[in-house]
Amino acid sequence: MIGYVTLGTNDLVRAAAFYDAIAAELETPRMFETDHSVAWGAYGGAPGIGLTLPFDGQPASVGNGVMVAFAARDAAQVDRLHAIALAHGGSDEGAPGPRGEGGAFYAAYFRDPDGNKLNAFVMTGG
Repeated sequence: MIGYVTLGTNDLVRAAAFYDAIAAELETPRMFETDHSVAWGAYGGAPGIGLTLPFDGQPASVGNGVMVAFAARDAAQVDRLHAIALAHGGSDEGAPGPRGEGGAFYAAYFRDPDGNKLNAFVMTGG
């Protein structure tokens, strides 16, 4: 159902470095880049993610209640993604660990340098 998700940024160079590190761990290449946007994913593959300087010229802002989740291979990759995010200017929103009733999934929460809320998770079947 989802084709891709785009998040706004006020500093494309800084944000692209953050997402390049996340994408490298997820083995997801850049699809394209312009002077105002960058996207990661694979044509014909799973949904991708993009960053853009807002086209209206106004500052990018964070959506309250909006979160993008990255599907990880396993709990160890969730741990690595959380650590990568923090090492590249992100902030912690919830350390890696079991979540949901009966630990149905393992997840970590963090924000990118612009404050967009992100999550890395793997279903564990709890």
